[in-house]
Amino acid sequence: MDIEIKIKRVYDPVEESDGMRVLADRLWPRGIKKTDLKYDVWAKEITPSPALRKLFHDDPENNWDAFTAGYIRELDESEAFKNFIDMIKEKRPECVTLLYAFKNRIKNHAIILQQEIKKR
Repeated sequence: MDIEIKIKRVYDPVEESDGMRVLADRLWPRGIKKTDLKYDVWAKEITPSPALRKLFHDDPENNWDAFTAGYIRELDESEAFKNFIDMIKEKRPECVTLLYAFKNRIKNHAIILQQEIKKR
């Protein structure tokens, strides 16, 4: 895919270069009104399962590797993820920006999602 895939916190300013903005969180981000967030798709069905989210949030540092492996496995088995990839291929935006709310910019599910989208 020749499409740029970026990640960005939902609290960061909107930029014209964001392209298709995808909210990639299962829960609505705290402190943001639904009318105030600019996004094109809310892809909550391709986010980590509640069990994986709990594992990660219990101890982000020590559970990162298990979380990553589990999330990749979930994406590999997900019909929703396959449909999401097909939708991106069909729409062919120049850029897709995955929006997430988690505070850690280095270890979060959007980074894994970005890598898995690029692989396909």
